[in-house]
Amino acid sequence: MRRIDQRLTALITALYPDEHKRPGYAKLAKDIRETTGGAISGTYLWELTTGRKRNVTVEQLDVLAQYFGVPSEYFLNDDVTDRVDTQLRLLAALRDTKVRNLALRAEGLSPQSLDALLTMVNEARRLQNLPNVEDCADTD
Repeated sequence: MRRIDQRLTALITALYPDEHKRPGYAKLAKDIRETTGGAISGTYLWELTTGRKRNVTVEQLDVLAQYFGVPSEYFLNDDVTDRVDTQLRLLAALRDTKVRNLALRAEGLSPQSLDALLTMVNEARRLQNLPNVEDCADTD
């Protein structure tokens, strides 16, 4: 089971992918308080994120979940974490204009054409020594 610090770090990174533009823990805690009305200090948020604190209440998990827009179970259930992390990876990929354009151009193609494109992308990833990407479950 992944720890709270790893899950919280993944959420912060997804929300603020550019490390140089990422707010500090005090600013982030202030944003959390203002957005949710929940009480979390910058120090406590830092301690949770760095793994120095592991004791977190259900109320605090609810506040964090509300702020990051994930179900509270994200912090406790590996299956929920995996599902949300897959969605976060997709969102991160769609920030890239070329990836977004590729996806938009694929819309409406036949299943056979989509399979051929997937084969080409997988081969390109293999040639560039990139890791395999897990197939997303159909949500249609």
